[in-house]
Amino acid sequence: MAISAEDIKTLREQTSCGVMECKNALEESSGDVKKAKEFLRLRGLEIAAKKGSREAKEGRIEAYIHQGSKIGVLVEVNCETDFVASNEDFGRLAKDLAMHIAAVNPLFLKKDDIPEDVLNSQDNKEEYIKENCLSEQSFVKDSKKTIQDLINESIASIGENIFVSRFKRYKVNEVE
Repeated sequence: MAISAEDIKTLREQTSCGVMECKNALEESSGDVKKAKEFLRLRGLEIAAKKGSREAKEGRIEAYIHQGSKIGVLVEVNCETDFVASNEDFGRLAKDLAMHIAAVNPLFLKKDDIPEDVLNSQDNKEEYIKENCLSEQSFVKDSKKTIQDLINESIASIGENIFVSRFKRYKVNEVE
């Protein structure tokens, strides 16, 4: 089956993947865009897993102040190179993460950060993890994705290891 340039362009706009990746995905899925998107998503997870062990000592600190100036967030998002740290897509990811943190108020970065006694005191541990760990939370802009899915998609499209190393959320009159 011949894959049209228009199909490739459409898939590329929907996924932000490269032209050849989109062409290969469409060929692999016999032109079915839905299957091609799933193929690219799975390929992205595979790429993210491979890049996960690489050092990421560059990055950016993103600040977000919510409307009304009552909530503010600082988040550090790391990547491998300063070139990527100044990339528009990476900046958008960092901004989305900061806005998500402002909206959802995660308590922990990942499951391993939860103290054992806190986790053991929960009736539903899995639900507690999903509600309180940034990486496990559903993304506020797309509830079908977790924050880790969002980061993995960025790793696949940008081509570098990316992770959140820390964050802090502030709210007026709220003390820890």
